[in-house]
Amino acid sequence: MRRRLTFIALAVCLAATISPARAQNRAEAGGDTILYSVVFSGKTMAGVQKTWRDKDGTHFFLEYNDRGRGPQVTEDVKLDAAGVPVSTILRGHDYFKNPVDEHFRVENGAAAWHGSAESGSVPDRRAFYLSFDGAPGEYALLINAMLKAPSHRATLLPAGDATLEHAGERVVSNSGRTMRVTQYLISGIGYTPQPVWMDMSGELFAVGGTWTMTIRKGWESFIPQLVKAQDSAAEARSVRLARELRRKPVGAVVFRNARLFDADSGTMRDHMTVVVSGNRISAVGSSTSVAIPANAEVIDIAGKTLMPGLWDMHVHTDDTDGMHHIAGGVTTVRDMANDTEELMQRRKRFDEGSLIGPRIVMAGFMDGPGPFAGPTKVLVDNEKQARDAVNHYADLGYVQIKIYSSIKPELVPAIIDQAHKRHLRVSGHVPAFMTAEQVVKLGIDELQHANFLFLNFWGDSIKDTRTPLRFTAVAERAGALDLRSPRVASFLSLLKNRGVVVDPTLNVFEGLFTARRGSIMAGDSIIADRLPPVVRRGLLAGGLPVPEGKDSIYRSAFPAMLKMVKMLYDAGIPIVAGTDAPAGFALHRELELYSKAGIPNAEVLRIATIGAARVVHMDDRLGSIKPGKLADLIVVDGDPVRNIRDIRRVELTMKDGIMHESAKVYRALGVQPVTGR
Repeated sequence: MRRRLTFIALAVCLAATISPARAQNRAEAGGDTILYSVVFSGKTMAGVQKTWRDKDGTHFFLEYNDRGRGPQVTEDVKLDAAGVPVSTILRGHDYFKNPVDEHFRVENGAAAWHGSAESGSVPDRRAFYLSFDGAPGEYALLINAMLKAPSHRATLLPAGDATLEHAGERVVSNSGRTMRVTQYLISGIGYTPQPVWMDMSGELFAVGGTWTMTIRKGWESFIPQLVKAQDSAAEARSVRLARELRRKPVGAVVFRNARLFDADSGTMRDHMTVVVSGNRISAVGSSTSVAIPANAEVIDIAGKTLMPGLWDMHVHTDDTDGMHHIAGGVTTVRDMANDTEELMQRRKRFDEGSLIGPRIVMAGFMDGPGPFAGPTKVLVDNEKQARDAVNHYADLGYVQIKIYSSIKPELVPAIIDQAHKRHLRVSGHVPAFMTAEQVVKLGIDELQHANFLFLNFWGDSIKDTRTPLRFTAVAERAGALDLRSPRVASFLSLLKNRGVVVDPTLNVFEGLFTARRGSIMAGDSIIADRLPPVVRRGLLAGGLPVPEGKDSIYRSAFPAMLKMVKMLYDAGIPIVAGTDAPAGFALHRELELYSKAGIPNAEVLRIATIGAARVVHMDDRLGSIKPGKLADLIVVDGDPVRNIRDIRRVELTMKDGIMHESAKVYRALGVQPVTGR
């Protein structure tokens, strides 16, 4: 349901504004237009931002293509003498091709804004309006406004506050041109400070990171230098936080009177005591039978649950994600695609404790070249390249290969063969022009994303799944698929007989199929009020654009997915809990959705603990609470076997014997801790 309010002031604003077509034409013609490249994975030119100014104000044009998705937006902004917007208008479409028609206007000292995602007004407009679907160039406007403000601060509209910090300068030179650029950090618009590079004239130079960056055209080769400088500034902050938020016990730690979740049996055991010595579990037994070591730290957790740390088996982690995972009780993740060197460095920092984060199991990502290639530097186009890429990942200690949608079908057998020779598992998307049944018969070990299970039955009509068709076709057809048909039963039998694991990422499809622009869906409403205001605002973005008259059809696709996942469970097909979504919070929702599908809560917890450890052959040291295993434990204020939602109530996370209080970690991210019931 989209909420729409009408403002007379905005109607006046519309009449006076340059249309997107005229604005784009003027950008093409103007000699003072500043051009930017939108770059994916450090090398793939995905699109462009254009910035120009005239008597009507500052204008931006943003367009990029991310595997068939991506926005096209024209933005017109008028500023007052303090550099604060008095009028902002955006038109075009967003990342998922939803129409963008957003307007902000100040009139008689009052501010009003209106768009498909949100609307509102305030009587006093002395604040900086951040648009919902704006271009990266807005960061430059915000920075310039904060530089003019006495305290380098800004109150934001619709909500929030931002502060600015100078994080150093550097000189860049290219083809005889030299430019001095400054790194600023904006706090208050995300969980951690946002780095933005500006030139000396007050124009944006670059913003982004390794995977995606918007940078002045002609200077793309400097992305690694900028990322390195950003990482250096972020590292200083993360080291300080790690020092403040991690606690290494001086002796043994004893958890007494625990309600212990036994992951091996899937049962709760009351009145239990667990002793941790160093980074190992040294004793587990009834509270009357386990001896407490001398000088041990004793933690009485009567009424609470002690269980193994959770596993998220589908992430693309960055440095900030680590704190979210640990606060949410996630002690191990499987990274399914990332920059190779950056991921290995991040894992090292997580392990040594200079950065708060979980253990990382590494999966190597590869795709084929072309317009829909995923954001990776590992693009293979022939068998030699494919086998060499597998060997490279194996040599670096990766345990799995993930293939993506643009891989040539004829390369899949070679990838699987080489990976298995190197004792690596193989998983991934089902490549375009193939079906899940075909890749399973070729020997793939695991399938990512539940949509590919459904696409398997329409291989005769849905072939090119490199595009967003892999989402929209399922949205339109899944609800009508006969899940009790012999064909579905035969496919499930194939998965079972071949020992194929499924990583459904249900939370992603809940968002794509059921979220509607302008409202917060049920899964996010649980956490919305705990989030920083600007982050909370993003929950209004919605999912796939819904064609006229198909709302109920799109919504019906998600219950079909829930039924499919329950059928997987009933058939004995292994499931892993992966998210491919915001760290920590998304795993909690993923587990709630398994429960909603009808999987018993104890089995849901087993999936996210010992089950995950078994899939990656680490169950000899992780995944359950037993003497001799590594001390990855969490304390939950509640009983998630009775009420799966209690899994959100993690109070303490111990990873490798190091303790973290969830409330403190969340506060460092600007997130309010869990309160109430």
